[in-house]
Amino acid sequence: MQRNERGQTTAEYALVLVGAATIAMLVVAWAGSTSRIGGLMDTVLRSITSMVA
Repeated sequence: MQRNERGQTTAEYALVLVGAATIAMLVVAWAGSTSRIGGLMDTVLRSITSMVA
């Protein structure tokens, strides 16, 4: 691999990481503005505790 191609690969990885971080931030913002995640977690915890008890 030539020297300039390594820099291009690094830039591509950086862009992918920025894109993934942006999507993660949007999901966290959406989850914070709705009660769906809390309801889901409550349902999962109730299900687990009913299986254990």
